[in-house]
Amino acid sequence: MIDLVLKNGRIVDGTGNPWFIGDVGIKDGRIAAVGRLDQEARETVEVHRQVIAPGFIDGHCHSDLMIFDHPLSEIKIRQGVTTEVVGNCGLAPAPFVKDQAELLQSYVQPVLGKTSWEWPWETVEQYMESLARSNPSENLATYVAHGALRIAVMGFANRPATRQELQRMKQMLEQGLQAGAIGFSIGLLYAPGSYTSKEELAELCSVLPRYNGLFSTHIRGEGNNLIPSVKEVIWIAEKAGVSLHISHLKAAGKINWGKVLEAMELIEDARSRGLDVTCDVYPYNAGSTTLTTVLPPWAVEGGIECVLERFRDAALRKRIREELGREQDDWDNLVCSTGWQSVYISAVHTEANRHLEGKHIAAISEERGLHPADCMMDLLLEEDGRISIVYFHMSDEDVKQVVGYERSLIASDSLTCETGKPHPRLYGTFPRVFAKYVREDKVLTLEQAVRKLTSFPVQRFKLGKRGLLVPGYAADVTVFDPETIRDLATFDEPRQYPAGISHVVVGGKPTLLAERHTQAREGVLIRAHHCCRH
Repeated sequence: MIDLVLKNGRIVDGTGNPWFIGDVGIKDGRIAAVGRLDQEARETVEVHRQVIAPGFIDGHCHSDLMIFDHPLSEIKIRQGVTTEVVGNCGLAPAPFVKDQAELLQSYVQPVLGKTSWEWPWETVEQYMESLARSNPSENLATYVAHGALRIAVMGFANRPATRQELQRMKQMLEQGLQAGAIGFSIGLLYAPGSYTSKEELAELCSVLPRYNGLFSTHIRGEGNNLIPSVKEVIWIAEKAGVSLHISHLKAAGKINWGKVLEAMELIEDARSRGLDVTCDVYPYNAGSTTLTTVLPPWAVEGGIECVLERFRDAALRKRIREELGREQDDWDNLVCSTGWQSVYISAVHTEANRHLEGKHIAAISEERGLHPADCMMDLLLEEDGRISIVYFHMSDEDVKQVVGYERSLIASDSLTCETGKPHPRLYGTFPRVFAKYVREDKVLTLEQAVRKLTSFPVQRFKLGKRGLLVPGYAADVTVFDPETIRDLATFDEPRQYPAGISHVVVGGKPTLLAERHTQAREGVLIRAHHCCRH
């Protein structure tokens, strides 16, 4: 007897092929049959010609710690997401070396969130085991993160790694890959990743081919330095002989709008030479990050305490203000190209400044009668460096171009945000693809959109037998109305669940049923089964 039948739906199977009318049968956590089914079932759900699709994959997010406090994953389950990939942008809570604990926690907290409990792991493998024990409602996979490796071995030192330090990082990376991490992520915009040369990164990446691991990168610059930054990571991938995935491809700053076309040409050129390169994109014209990312690279050396100390030095404060006021050759000064009115405070740490959430730096500085750069530094001092921002620096047309690009998949890049006004992509990314880019702008067909959210990311991140409605594959399924699915989250009111998603199945168990979370927690930790080639 079949456990569950989803009856009478428009089946979009994840291949990109046209939809067809049929049923999906599920047994023992796997797809048992697809088509017109007459078998007896323990449970039947009539879906009334809604779309039955594989569960969506969020291949780039920052839920690394949030999953422990919110294992029901309702924010993502209600978007139809059944699997998340964490450890992105070089940011991860492991390896966690005790004598560098404060440095690592201050590094990741603005993005991953602050926990009220002590981290019970040290190695990447132990972190993964903790994820597995968290018994979440969705599946999870992780990278080994470069920033966490570098902090564990050499803190925030702004210098090349010694041979011994490099060897230690390679050992930690290999241990993580052996434990089942899907690859290696770097964040070259963020210190200490930004202190690393392409040669050093290529040496670290030399570990990956033995495990068929993916090299995923937040590139060094997404504004004036977009093109050199894309060329840099392609060079690293070619040098190391690895597959490359470029995170959240964009052109930041008005003077750079349109450069995504050149970036995509670089990807195509690399692919024509035999290099496996892809990218992802989130469907919004604003990014989300930490306020410290607007600073010159030298100003963030040594970790957050050193940053705040520099703000207290009048001469260094003046230097920061002056450098933020002009274009730079060796780093992307997005404040200069986009303006302080584009920097929107999404979350602060203290109650005293809670009223500033939802305001732009330009407006706050005017209220305080300060230069915007001084206002920014004062705010960081008041908040111990823990301020999250939304950054309006992208072109709608550029986003449309990348969403429609054959080599791109969709990901949320969602940050943890327990308070304040998180970027609406946290709640709305996946429904928005269908509402805006399928129905409204007609950039994608329904079938193309589903492929970008299912089988393509599964293939790219090596997530096993899921992402297709095929017998024998994992029964992770999302059911939605293609005419009403839409995001409701806005920048001013971001904490709103989407509309149009009725049912979600994870591991064969209904987890969202008639738009209500069933409390099922059938998610698993997905370990890459690397075939080690020594």
